[in-house]
Amino acid sequence: MKKIIWHGSSVIIEEPIFGYGKENNDYGLGFYCTESEELAKEWACQRPAMNGYANCYELNMQDLSVLNLLDSEFSTLNWLALLTSNREFNVSAAVAKQGREYILNNFLPDISDYDIIIGYRADDSYFSFVRAFVNNLISLEQLSRAMKLGKLGEQIVLKTEKAFASLKFKKYEIADSGEYYAKRKKRNDAANKEFRKQQEIDDITGIFMRDIIMERVDMNDIRLR
Repeated sequence: MKKIIWHGSSVIIEEPIFGYGKENNDYGLGFYCTESEELAKEWACQRPAMNGYANCYELNMQDLSVLNLLDSEFSTLNWLALLTSNREFNVSAAVAKQGREYILNNFLPDISDYDIIIGYRADDSYFSFVRAFVNNLISLEQLSRAMKLGKLGEQIVLKTEKAFASLKFKKYEIADSGEYYAKRKKRNDAANKEFRKQQEIDDITGIFMRDIIMERVDMNDIRLR
């Protein structure tokens, strides 16, 4: 099976380099893409008045092993554990420190055998939702809903040399900053507005970070589904 995927950048990238990039991205070192040209153009426009590029590739998925964190067998906590194992995440409250450690010890998936990871993308504004959950301010259900706010979409991350070898550059499209920086900001602003509304709701039946620690919640807990 072949997929058309896009990578937003300030430059044209005809040959992505394996092992190049930031290690503290959502899923660690890798090449981050999306199936949406529009999202790639938004991601390409990090600053106003600075155009970017949506690089288009064909990815041959045959013989590639894929970890899809959006599958029903996984919980938001699996995604959260992987995210917090890679992203810089300072915590101060006692419950947050214990919660981060508990999630990493009990929900971190082993990604060593996978060529591709599929999951949510956590922009900086979205990462604030994660901090709110770990600090016991919102429930797991509220966090799960928050990750769908603003229709941020999912990303496809190439992790291995085998995956990089399966990638073929097709073309690029210019992302006009006047249009796509504004769209990016509007998307994040809408998500933050909706999240603030969610915070005003008392989720008295939801499961919170303190509950997860105290009740020793694991993947068999029906509340995670």
